[in-house]
Amino acid sequence: MPEILIENMATGYGNVRIWQGVNLSITEPGLVGILGPNGVGKSTLMYTINKILPPTEGRVSINGMDVTELDYKDIAKIVAYVPQASNETFAMTVLDTVMMGRYPVSGFTTSEDDVRIATRCLKVMGITDLAMRNFNELSAGQHQKVMIARGLAQEPQILMLDEPTSNLDIYHQIYVMKLLRDIAKTNGIIVLVICHDLNVASKFCDRLILLSKGKVASDGTSSEVITAANIKNVYDVNAEVQMVDGRPYVVYHSDESVDADTTLVFSRSKDGSEESQAAKGLGSIFGKKKQD
Repeated sequence: MPEILIENMATGYGNVRIWQGVNLSITEPGLVGILGPNGVGKSTLMYTINKILPPTEGRVSINGMDVTELDYKDIAKIVAYVPQASNETFAMTVLDTVMMGRYPVSGFTTSEDDVRIATRCLKVMGITDLAMRNFNELSAGQHQKVMIARGLAQEPQILMLDEPTSNLDIYHQIYVMKLLRDIAKTNGIIVLVICHDLNVASKFCDRLILLSKGKVASDGTSSEVITAANIKNVYDVNAEVQMVDGRPYVVYHSDESVDADTTLVFSRSKDGSEESQAAKGLGSIFGKKKQD
């Protein structure tokens, strides 16, 4: 049974502390959504689990083993990580790109089983027709599907995906989230997804973890985490939460809760008053000189 255990963990970048005293236990298979505002440390949390960024304090373990005591190949046999966006622009075919997910298992040798698994992952993601296309010729959404297929080809016990639906249309957002939920249940693995769409996360995730200011603000079912109070406290946005098909659905009131100062963009406000200092600065940046 896969397991992630984080005990009194702290980490950061240089002198900037991102996490302090975090405790988190994920011991049951399922689709787990990681939520929170930009810059709160959602990706950093995944980095500590994957040993990309070791903790400065505390302990992070997978399947009872301290990640700092494991080498990267051993971790890759347990954990697959799909980043938010791929900067890889190599002229490698899609099939070969997905085959790279087999490296932790097979090394530099390729077996018929490896090809079969990679081909199956292409089919699952609906990109069999792209198999012989070069990866660097694809769109952002196609890139995303290929990288998810590569993560699946790794056959991990823990699959982590950083915003896997960010470049996908509505149909494929639903398809991918439903697929990940089904994979977690069918194969008995933990699937962690970072998601900014609260409604998508609420609809498909078995468990949600809401992060705020270096701490876990809320952890539980969608009904326990997706509340108007939590959204206001964490995102500073007024919202109404309704129940749709047994799951919370968020209706935002951004016009009332998000204060956008238009004088920072336009030279004059609605009442025709003098332009702000910020607007003057923008004018000079865009090459516009104020007429005295």
